[in-house]
Amino acid sequence: MSGVLRLYSETTKSIRITVDTTFLEEQSSPVESHYVWAYEVKIENLGKVKVQLINRTWSITDSYGQTQIVKGSGVVGEQPILEPGASFKYTSGTPLKTPSGVMVGFYEMADDKGAAFDVKVPAFSLDSPHQPRQLN
Repeated sequence: MSGVLRLYSETTKSIRITVDTTFLEEQSSPVESHYVWAYEVKIENLGKVKVQLINRTWSITDSYGQTQIVKGSGVVGEQPILEPGASFKYTSGTPLKTPSGVMVGFYEMADDKGAAFDVKVPAFSLDSPHQPRQLN
C-alpha cells in the first residue's frame, strides 16, 4: 500500500472501532476518474461479554456529495465472534469517481444473550494527492 496513513477511532458500548485508510495510487487512474482506497478496521471487545458482528452498513459519499449506502451480512465474508478482550482485524477497499470522499457506518452486533445493538464506525476521510487542498 502507498500513500498517507490515517487513523480514526470510536468506542460504543465497550466496542472500539479503529480505522486506518490508505490511498492506493497503483490501483487508481485519475485520468479515468477512478480513485481507490484501502481501509483496515480493527474491532476490539473491551467489555465483559462475548459479542458477534452480524451486519454492516456503510454510507460512502464522494466529493460531489453523491452518497452510496452499502449493507450486508458481516464483514469480508465473516461474522466474527469476539470474546472479552479479543479483537478482529480486516482490510477492505472502496473506489470513488472523485479524488476524495468520506465513509461512515455502523455494525449491528449481538451480545451473548442475542440482544442486538449498533456500534458506530467513526467517519473517516478518503483523501488522495489528486484532491486540490482547501483551507476552511
